[in-house]
Amino acid sequence: MTETHMTGAAIQEKVRALMPELKDDLVRLSRIPSISTTTEVSAEVIEAHDLVVELLRGAGVTHVDSVSLPGTAPVIVGEIPAPEGAPTVLLYSHYDVVPAGDESLWTSPPWEPTERDGALYGRGTSDSKANIIAHIGALRAWDGKPPVGIKLVIEGQEEVGGGDLTNYARSHADAFRSDAMIIGDAGSVRPGVPTLTIGLRGMAQLKIEVSTLAGAKHSGQYGGAAPDALIVLIQALAALHDENGDVAVPGLRREEWSGTDYSDEEFRALAEINDGLPFQGTGGLGSRLWSGPAITVIGIDAPSVAGALNAVQPNAAAKLNVRVHPAQDAKEAQAAVVSFLEGLKPFGIPLKVTPLETGNGFLAEISGPAYTAAKEAMSAAWGSETAIVATGGSIPLVNALAEAVPEAEILLLGATDGYSNIHAPDERVILDELEKAAIAEAEFFQRFAEQRG
Repeated sequence: MTETHMTGAAIQEKVRALMPELKDDLVRLSRIPSISTTTEVSAEVIEAHDLVVELLRGAGVTHVDSVSLPGTAPVIVGEIPAPEGAPTVLLYSHYDVVPAGDESLWTSPPWEPTERDGALYGRGTSDSKANIIAHIGALRAWDGKPPVGIKLVIEGQEEVGGGDLTNYARSHADAFRSDAMIIGDAGSVRPGVPTLTIGLRGMAQLKIEVSTLAGAKHSGQYGGAAPDALIVLIQALAALHDENGDVAVPGLRREEWSGTDYSDEEFRALAEINDGLPFQGTGGLGSRLWSGPAITVIGIDAPSVAGALNAVQPNAAAKLNVRVHPAQDAKEAQAAVVSFLEGLKPFGIPLKVTPLETGNGFLAEISGPAYTAAKEAMSAAWGSETAIVATGGSIPLVNALAEAVPEAEILLLGATDGYSNIHAPDERVILDELEKAAIAEAEFFQRFAEQRG
């Protein structure tokens, strides 16, 4: 018999009873190397898609379908109609993963999920297949008939930009219409600490090129007077930061972060900073990582040290990644960096600066009923106060959803934690975090229905 109301204790009991099968489902899903690319949709991506559809149907989703978009992995959509007068909650996650990288760096095979010390290790176990399973666990806890309506969007190309889904969301807003959205692609700042992510930094890329000579020239004969393209480029790159390592470009927004933060010791361990070295920049870690800009040189064209010749360089280039305050327009920030670089002219040499792709960040509304219900449900599930953080990463669809359905409250949460090693060797999800994420989501359905009732 389906419950129409459950106590928090009853929800916890139901999810705990479901955990053996939820773990088995996560193992099945994580065995599939569903690596996404921008050039093709592999058989493994389709295999993962089909398994997620099977699991959703088994969890009571009455209507499951797929949206096929040009050059994009199929997007799983589903719906459970809302009880009369109840709000609707959209559940998002993704079934694609990044490659395993050098498999020799893994303690256990990346495509053979392995349990050790209460955690499941394998590529995609945390990012983001555990979050799909958390959605499924929350639905199973209600026997597929939660006290809210459900819409589902599970994509298969998030790791490479989402394909055409972001445009589709903007042009088909009704398909995503809901009162709240749970973006299952986040998690706890650290194990045992329930965490809501309320901000995502935006992103902008650009390329710098310098050309000074028709060809390389002998450094003994020409060095010191012939303009060296690589030295010019290095001067330009050095100007992007001040003597403390803070971004020196005017027009990039930065504010102090008032939510939960990493401790210095915790961040040093997470970033694996070499012993004895200081951090870059000044101010709180949150403002450096989440509510302020960062500029990273992600590529540079220069001769390698091995086989280097004694020559003045005629050409040099670099690619920059700019991370942008969640509320600042990414194109505006990109234009500020372009203007700054074009105005430098190191040694009188002009730089060619080309703006590339951008993606806006996201800043959540934190005063509505969904936010309140989520914070309460998460605190109850974990047994501790819910932390509030942001992240420097990006989820391409989130901003598009916020534009398409501006009235919906968007909540970023999940089973991942700050030590999960996503995109790295020995990625893992702690099974207790997965259990608590499913409990919190199931309890959120009830609390949100009651607040909106």
